[in-house]
Amino acid sequence: MEQHATRAVRKAVFPAAGLGTRFLPATKAQPKEMLPLVDKPIIQYVVEEAVASGLTKIIIVTGRGKNAIEDHFDVSYELEHWLAERGKEDLLELVRGVSRMITVSYVRQGEQLGLGHAVLMAKDLVGDEPFAVMLGDDIIDNDIPCMRQMLDVFEREHAPVVAVHRVPRAEVSSYGVIAGEPLQEDDRVYRVSDLVEKPSIDQAPSDLAIIGRYILTPDIFPILEQTPRDARGEIQLTNALRRLLEQRPIVGYRFAGVRHDAGNKLGFLKATVEFALKRPDLGAPFRDYLRTLCP
Repeated sequence: MEQHATRAVRKAVFPAAGLGTRFLPATKAQPKEMLPLVDKPIIQYVVEEAVASGLTKIIIVTGRGKNAIEDHFDVSYELEHWLAERGKEDLLELVRGVSRMITVSYVRQGEQLGLGHAVLMAKDLVGDEPFAVMLGDDIIDNDIPCMRQMLDVFEREHAPVVAVHRVPRAEVSSYGVIAGEPLQEDDRVYRVSDLVEKPSIDQAPSDLAIIGRYILTPDIFPILEQTPRDARGEIQLTNALRRLLEQRPIVGYRFAGVRHDAGNKLGFLKATVEFALKRPDLGAPFRDYLRTLCP
């Protein structure tokens, strides 16, 4: 097992097969991952984080009705030809940059059986090496990408890493939650002693919620294959990690950065405002407009 945790991480798994019911009717005919934050789809922000962190291969776990994701990261010959003919070089480079960004592979998740099952679907493409898991619902904004921070911890600790974030106690039942003690040399890193999926408020071991970034070792796959479904019929990754903890150490990392929960409407709207305000071309006029709403 130790050799898995000393190899470089090259691949990231992106589970993207969910139905996006929180955003109906907008997601009736398009993937939630393709909803735009300003002018880029949600999933592109997370793929850009992977690229900026030094990862070189992306595995997207898709499902029925997700063809738009594949089209987005593929070459669009007709669009490129149209832009080239009209001399729109800036837009042409923008479009080409998306398809050239990183190597992308796809695997289908035929049934919606939870995050653990989605990760398991990527087993053959991941192979016998450590890998990242990145969820598109969580957009994390920081000069040093969240995944890059986690890779540094993985390379130092030689153990699987889960990203954690303090949440209000009233919200812990919406997350996986860890129990653990911070390391003396780095109080952002926690030696995990337990992981609990969606605990009740009175039974939550802490307020450190697991956020959608993981670095895992391939020994998680046989555990996922043996992890029973929960009451909702889903295979939970947190439950598999709890069993993995019996075999090897796991660390939690309280990342630096602003986390936007783009998986719900309010979080999506907040993220849209934040990213629009940071744009050089939009920030000033958009800020002026917002001031008119609060005289």
